[in-house]
Amino acid sequence: MNKSDLVTSVAKASGLTKADAERAIDATFQTITKSLKKGDDVRLIGFGTFATANRKATEGRNPRTGDKIKIPAKRLPKFRPGKQLKEAVEK
Repeated sequence: MNKSDLVTSVAKASGLTKADAERAIDATFQTITKSLKKGDDVRLIGFGTFATANRKATEGRNPRTGDKIKIPAKRLPKFRPGKQLKEAVEK
């Protein structure tokens, strides 16, 4: 399912127009992104938790030359599914 399919499905399920559904989905994604940028978690009971995790700087190798390269530390988004979502997918 891509974003267009999601918009269509949400519009159909909620009775919203496709334009309204798209605005709602975009607002949801923007809100989750802003919260993660601030370092806050987003917990949706039954669905899951969006959070950030810090990855340490590491040393890697260039596959062509074999030279060592530094891979910088970074903060990445993570998603941990909730119990209800896990159970729904298992069935």
